[in-house]
Amino acid sequence: MNVQNSSPFPPAKPIVAFHRTELAPILSLYGRMVAAGEWRDYGISSLKDLAVFSVFRRTAEFPLYRIEKRPKLRLRQGQYSVVTMEGQILKRGDDLKQVLRVLERKLIRAVK
Repeated sequence: MNVQNSSPFPPAKPIVAFHRTELAPILSLYGRMVAAGEWRDYGISSLKDLAVFSVFRRTAEFPLYRIEKRPKLRLRQGQYSVVTMEGQILKRGDDLKQVLRVLERKLIRAVK
């Protein structure tokens, strides 16, 4: 008897998700932006080709920024990117903390 095919359900398709070590710097930045009054809500999506952390100024709006993880771009432009509401890519790279710095600059301006 073949144990692998004993399930009546089709095999689950792999999805891309953020790991705990990736979420830590993202949530740290999110907390500081909430404290500064810039952001109010967030959403996380795990899809077939990408994972998205979206930040909102108010609930039920379009996201101000999307922090995306696309593993297929790891060897090209980098798997992490910060994208604006209009779709403009602000920063892209393989080091998540470096990519998030583009948003930390906005935190410095918000505090002043």
